[in-house]
Amino acid sequence: MIRCILHRSCMKAAATLTLALVPLGLSAAPYVAVPTGEAHRVLIIDSAIDRIVGEIEGINNSHGLAAAPDGDHLYAGSLEMRAAAAAPPKPVGMSEDEHLSHHAPANATAAPPAGSGDLRGTAYQIDSGERRILRQIELPGAVHHALITRDGRYGVSTHPGSGNISVVNLDSGELTAVVATGPVANYMVSNSDGSRLWVSNTGNGTVSEIDTSRWIVRRNLLVDSAPEHMVLAPDESSLFVVANGVGQVVELDIDSGEVVRRHPVGRDPHGLDISDDGSQLYVAVKGENRLAAIQLATGVIRSLPLAPEPYHLVTVKDTGKLYISSRKESKLWVVSQRDLQLVGEIPITGIGHQMALLGGSSTAAAEANRGQGGKP
Repeated sequence: MIRCILHRSCMKAAATLTLALVPLGLSAAPYVAVPTGEAHRVLIIDSAIDRIVGEIEGINNSHGLAAAPDGDHLYAGSLEMRAAAAAPPKPVGMSEDEHLSHHAPANATAAPPAGSGDLRGTAYQIDSGERRILRQIELPGAVHHALITRDGRYGVSTHPGSGNISVVNLDSGELTAVVATGPVANYMVSNSDGSRLWVSNTGNGTVSEIDTSRWIVRRNLLVDSAPEHMVLAPDESSLFVVANGVGQVVELDIDSGEVVRRHPVGRDPHGLDISDDGSQLYVAVKGENRLAAIQLATGVIRSLPLAPEPYHLVTVKDTGKLYISSRKESKLWVVSQRDLQLVGEIPITGIGHQMALLGGSSTAAAEANRGQGGKP
């Protein structure tokens, strides 16, 4: 059940006024975009003040969300499926004519994606600054997680039901490729130059390495049971993978493809990210109601109790903070990276899933707004 904590009528009006005065991306600390699943919206949080300052409605049951490198656009995917002949639901605030223009005639006459059957999924291309949907895109299945390539050119989605990823050209909105990776394709990460993607396949214990110049699988790396969320080391020599089935984070050497270390963290680990300096991994251990911090130099693991069910997490760059969602309650925990202490909570609507950072730069207007309490 979705529990709405905020007084939404007041919050929405105030957020609109604040964002009209201070556009996204103008603050020193990044903004954090949070998809909220069955609350059908993406929330925008100012990480300098840990408050919601805007929302984008009409994003149907989104779990996966990615930000473009410039922070100007978001790419979201829906977990819902629809009949192939049916258009996606019209976003809130969009006219019927504008909605139809996004799906016809080009999208309506396009060949069905390979292996898509009679059901389709939906992705959303979003202008994060104007907080509006630019385009809805037909995909070959329900979307779990999302990624935008480093050059900002492609939106990539995992489709666990069909064991593949889809690649969309964000300039044209056209489906460019569907790449089979493995059963229950789950999560993705990219290297810094965008030449490689890694996709975890939860159903067969592998991670597929994708060559993005040709959109082919170069090799499959073996991981223990049920690989899920992943993060690359800053020097890109190692890939850290949550092995949910064995309660570990495993470290894969990129060159050899071999597991070189294992970090036992406990039952049902889920979200994963790395500290700003690359020295620590943070893991949401959902089955044990705690956050684990792995010191990579020593292997020492510290823990912070968090209940109920810590779920997705993100390192909020250059702030010293972590945001962690709960699988059971409509909130984000705010945790200090350095001392692993709980410093606050952010009430949200729905359940927070794959969070994305939008970046920012210091301006007098942003600082003046924050100096007044930063209330949305």
